[in-house]
Amino acid sequence: MSAGFPNAFRRLCDEIGPVDAVGIEERVAKYATRSIKKASKITGLNLAVSMVDLTTLEGKDTPDKVASLCRKALHPHEGLNVPQVAAVCVYPSMVKHARRALGEDTAVRIASVATAFPSGQAPLRTRLAEVKSAVADGADEIDMVINRGAFLAGEYQRMQDEIVAVRDACGTATLKVILEVSELETYDNIRAASFLAMRVLRPGDFIKTSTGKTSLNATLGNNQVMLEAIRDFYLATGTPIAMKPAGGIRTAKQALHFLVAVKETLGDGWLNNTRYRFGASSLLNDLLRQLEKEKTGAYQAPYYFSEAAESY
Repeated sequence: MSAGFPNAFRRLCDEIGPVDAVGIEERVAKYATRSIKKASKITGLNLAVSMVDLTTLEGKDTPDKVASLCRKALHPHEGLNVPQVAAVCVYPSMVKHARRALGEDTAVRIASVATAFPSGQAPLRTRLAEVKSAVADGADEIDMVINRGAFLAGEYQRMQDEIVAVRDACGTATLKVILEVSELETYDNIRAASFLAMRVLRPGDFIKTSTGKTSLNATLGNNQVMLEAIRDFYLATGTPIAMKPAGGIRTAKQALHFLVAVKETLGDGWLNNTRYRFGASSLLNDLLRQLEKEKTGAYQAPYYFSEAAESY
């Protein structure tokens, strides 16, 4: 750790303000008490469906599995009038297969994790080559991991320079910057990393909580810290940055709590899939299950939705 790190961190915190951790926890606890029923619940569930980045990031991914994921993205469930999801999220090697399955004339976007996901531990030139390859194969969005080691060592310029290099390698593709909040450890660190990233992003780019590959992923608490950072940055600069919590959001009930947080912190301008996403693999099925229950009054078994979606 560099000798100047504590001073650099203090200067940054003086600029952006510290996090009231107790206040954050008290605020997010209230989100879980909100009662959303009937028409408002159906609206919220459909909105959440439209915000899903339907994700498969496994070593055993195959072109057929990605094609199945794309069919589900386009047609989440027969018999339910639900929107398509926002995107499918795959490894760079699977982008061309997703593009083939989705075609060109679709609103469903292709997101690809890159920059040596999830560790980020590869030379910068290798990470940039991976980004350029994914974009050339048809990726509309790139989810990159920050250099957590550089941040934790106080090497803020290096961290930002690497984000800028990836941003430029994206061309017109949207960039999502993954902070990996579990490795940042404190709310103050999460807020600081959020500001450092946002200062070099374009309007409409994202900050994202997690890779989904660590023990702690998106929570209402770290989501709230990042939402408030986005709000404060927007008020100071007029630049709208989008947000993506990822990992650990598995139920419709959780998703609705996250949407309450967005509405109460950033307002309706962020309640759309250009400003807010859910990175998830299993969330969609529970959203569909809840919508089916609202329609028929009965719960279906969870596997019913996967099988139905894959029949397309």
